[in-house]
Amino acid sequence: MGKFINAGQTCIAPDYVYVHRNVRDLFLEELKKAVFDLYGASPVKNPHYTRIVNRKHFQRLTGYLSEGEIILGGSFDEERLVIEPTVLTGITWEHHVMQEEIFGPVLPVMEYDSLTEVFNGILRHPDPLALYLFTESSAVEKEVLSNVSFGGGCINDTIFHVTSPHLPFGGVGKSGMGYYHGKASFDAFSHKKIILKQTTLFDIPFRYSTGKKGLKLIKRLYG
Repeated sequence: MGKFINAGQTCIAPDYVYVHRNVRDLFLEELKKAVFDLYGASPVKNPHYTRIVNRKHFQRLTGYLSEGEIILGGSFDEERLVIEPTVLTGITWEHHVMQEEIFGPVLPVMEYDSLTEVFNGILRHPDPLALYLFTESSAVEKEVLSNVSFGGGCINDTIFHVTSPHLPFGGVGKSGMGYYHGKASFDAFSHKKIILKQTTLFDIPFRYSTGKKGLKLIKRLYG
């Protein structure tokens, strides 16, 4: 659901999936069932399924369909600008589909054997706006959250972190700067005027350059 809502045209949609090799086939079978349950046997003909925003992006997205292997979907209606939920396998970071934000209903699936492979792949690219981790292992959760920089995300869910007014939303690095939502919006667009008010009852001579042993005292005070 998190990927294909609005035909994948949200900035927090999962751009790709890393799945462990041991559960890859099971994952893909369950993914096919979920897409069928959500959109039916022919999503292109589903009147409630979303179109692509314009022809330029439609052509960009259909260009990805020649990469890897299509194991789900792949059909489209050029006249109505509709592309059904499509899953690609046999994808690496070198494919064109992995070079920019997809922003559409095309989901590349990549395999891994160790988390080190995952970290190496992610960290060679700009920090993602969102990360979604599915695990029941607290050790895996801690390892991923400690090693990957990203704006925000979910554990065992997708996209719903943006629905809470109590959680700030934003990116990091190339995925954005700052946060908003709820109080975070107020803080982001407010300027805090910082004032230090000094007393006139006394002064501290050693802070001046003429003060004897001033530097030594300051280092001791703030050291």
